[in-house]
Amino acid sequence: MNMKRIVALVLAMVMALSLAACGGSASSAPAATAAPAAAGDAAPATTAAADGDKVLNVMVEVEVESLDPQVATDGTSFEVIANYTDGLTQMDADGAAIPAIAESWDVSEDGTVYTFHLRQDANWSNGEPVTADDFIFAWQRAVDPALASEYSYMLSDIGQVKNAAAIIAGEMDKSELGVKAIDSKTLEVTLEVPVSYFLSLMYFPTFYPVNQAFFEGLADGTFGTSPETVLSNGAFVLTSYEPAALSFSLAKNPDYYDAAKVQLDGLNYQVIKDSQQAYMSYQNGDLDIVKLSGDQVEQVDGDPELMITGAGYLWYLTLNMHDVPALNNQNMRLALSNAVNRMSIVDDVVKDGSVATYTAVPPQFAAGPDGSDFSADQTMFSDVCSDDAAKAAAYYEAAKAELGADTFEFELLVEDQTETQNVAAVIKDQVEKALPGVTLNIKVEPKKQRVADIQDGNYEVCLTRWGPDYADPMTYLNMWITGCSNNYGLWSDADYDAIIADCTTGAYITDAEARWNAMYDAEKIVMDQAVIVPLYTKADANMIKTGVEGIEFHPVALNRVYKDTVKG
Repeated sequence: MNMKRIVALVLAMVMALSLAACGGSASSAPAATAAPAAAGDAAPATTAAADGDKVLNVMVEVEVESLDPQVATDGTSFEVIANYTDGLTQMDADGAAIPAIAESWDVSEDGTVYTFHLRQDANWSNGEPVTADDFIFAWQRAVDPALASEYSYMLSDIGQVKNAAAIIAGEMDKSELGVKAIDSKTLEVTLEVPVSYFLSLMYFPTFYPVNQAFFEGLADGTFGTSPETVLSNGAFVLTSYEPAALSFSLAKNPDYYDAAKVQLDGLNYQVIKDSQQAYMSYQNGDLDIVKLSGDQVEQVDGDPELMITGAGYLWYLTLNMHDVPALNNQNMRLALSNAVNRMSIVDDVVKDGSVATYTAVPPQFAAGPDGSDFSADQTMFSDVCSDDAAKAAAYYEAAKAELGADTFEFELLVEDQTETQNVAAVIKDQVEKALPGVTLNIKVEPKKQRVADIQDGNYEVCLTRWGPDYADPMTYLNMWITGCSNNYGLWSDADYDAIIADCTTGAYITDAEARWNAMYDAEKIVMDQAVIVPLYTKADANMIKTGVEGIEFHPVALNRVYKDTVKG
């Protein structure tokens, strides 16, 4: 299969998934009822890998950062948490929100009050029922300034849960959050304004429940650090894990309300950062699914076990404008953006079907009121973002004149994966050739440290990524409002903030077409000022063993879901 055909297949697949991502509810299949464990039993735990004929052996590139759903921020952590925890809704194969812990819901006529009716047969793995209070406790934790959750904005800016913003700002107590228990199995949620994609937020891990009595019975700081310090209400239970572990396991949860639908005996994870080592393990039969990159993808061209899927992540360069004077210069940022050759990166380095990207919002995950892709036109910002060394040189000359210097040295921070280091090496070569006098010094760190450094502002230039949490452009555009924790460059623009406010709480919240157009205006500001340097939208080249079917791949929120997976 040639690369052009791979790209076409990826785009078709991702578009099909994203168009349905904000779809309505569907009736769930009849749930299997299993006898719960005796109340008060500890969460099941062993130190051994999951066993059985139908255990799926999975490769991930990085360690789990946190198994606390209100603390986790990365895709690996989200995947594992979602393996053993259900939220109010789940994703179906097309990405639509369908019933999970909530078997049904009602929405007020004005779209601001959701009443969720929880399953009577939904229990935690210690036998306790899953209740409305479990969601209230978790959501209050998420907005509590004492926790300082990086994803607290999912409840305030994105979910618009009543009083969330004021609580996060320390102006109200967390008990004032717009959630209440009508009874133990009925949860009422009140929003500040209507949110069209609210149900799809409910399958995002920040909104997952936590059992308060269990949490408070643990020693401080130990929640989510071992099988004994988590509870499951989902398809699997955690059986082997410790922080920074390079291997961990889950087993099927026999007490899950939908256990009859789960065909796997369990999941064994291996953290392997080197893709060549991962492929060798796959060839040896130790792994059932791995991700390949670079030359490896060409080597398996035509193999029936190769499956290209859209991962949704936008890889980009974030620039520290606050602490690095030269990067606070707009022409320097534009010079860097045009010095990079994105097509060369995807065609000659990544080689997995990833798509060169020239917009702040990546293509093929968010569809507008007319069904069109928000970023279908990748040439709309070609005057400020292109693979054009001559244009880069012109911006560079302007920057040198404004800065009064002709040599510049920047540190390029990357994480310790094969692919990211290869991409960084090419970026260094491209920039230094296109902009004589600029030096990029590559610094390699484990992902957890890299993330901590950019969040703390301890970087100059960083190769990073963002995956869409929900199928709307705001999942990206919200990152660059003043004061957002994901605004790593500490950029601020009053006009931009005003547009985003109109799209989330103001003039455009009930005018879909006007909102869509306003988001284009916001994106233009980001691109004109080169707030980031977009590089490529990631695809995954997966090798999946024959007989393994039913892994759901999504570009939004949860990239892989195994509830319906079968291993023959």
